[in-house]
Amino acid sequence: MFVPDLGFVLAAGVAAFFVGMSKGGVPMIGSLAVPTMALFMSPVVAAGLLLPVYVVSDMFGVWAYRREFSGRNLAILIPAATVGIGIGWATATIVTDAMVMLIVGVIGLAFCLIRWLGGAGQVARPADLPRGLFWGAVSGFTSFVSHGGAPPYQMYVVPQRLPKMVYAGTTTLAFAAINAIKLIPYAALGQLNPANLTVTAALMPVAVAATFVGVWLTRRLPEALFFKLVMGALFLISLKLTYDGAMGLAG
Repeated sequence: MFVPDLGFVLAAGVAAFFVGMSKGGVPMIGSLAVPTMALFMSPVVAAGLLLPVYVVSDMFGVWAYRREFSGRNLAILIPAATVGIGIGWATATIVTDAMVMLIVGVIGLAFCLIRWLGGAGQVARPADLPRGLFWGAVSGFTSFVSHGGAPPYQMYVVPQRLPKMVYAGTTTLAFAAINAIKLIPYAALGQLNPANLTVTAALMPVAVAATFVGVWLTRRLPEALFFKLVMGALFLISLKLTYDGAMGLAG
């Protein structure tokens, strides 16, 4: 059985807070959860520990945004992400954490630079099937490996310029479905270790409280500032993932 030390307890608490905030509608910050816990354990073990925390906090996020979401986006993204999760499951013994971190990081950086330097995204792009299926599958794949599905997801959804609360609700509901689907392959691969359920149970109250903090903050942030924070967080997280992935492959 895993016996946590003080450093791990603090990191796990911060990670659970990140998870909850992301489910409350503050996007991207949830991508910091696994890297935070990976300071003290394998990213694979950290992902397994956090998945039940994601699923429980998802329930509260779904309730909070039950009337504010884009049904068309969910109808496209969830089936596509399910395929991506299946690919991640099938290649679990081949693809390394470093590979996925590098892929996710480069996607996020490219998206930010295109929008900031190239002037892309000035006109809203409607939800379309080809892009949605592609980025949904990529998001499902990267979410399966490291709970890092947000940058590919942003590539598809942010250019649509959805209203702030619809964007937050769509994000919360999409990843609630993705995380629930991931329970099956995670259990099959032995990543849901019963010996660690005490740890995950202790993290859940932190994540649930943070979910409501995230909802409160999302509703009060001005829309322009909200999306600036989305892009800023995406850039910083993508930069870190790119660095960590490159260092992992180099090592």
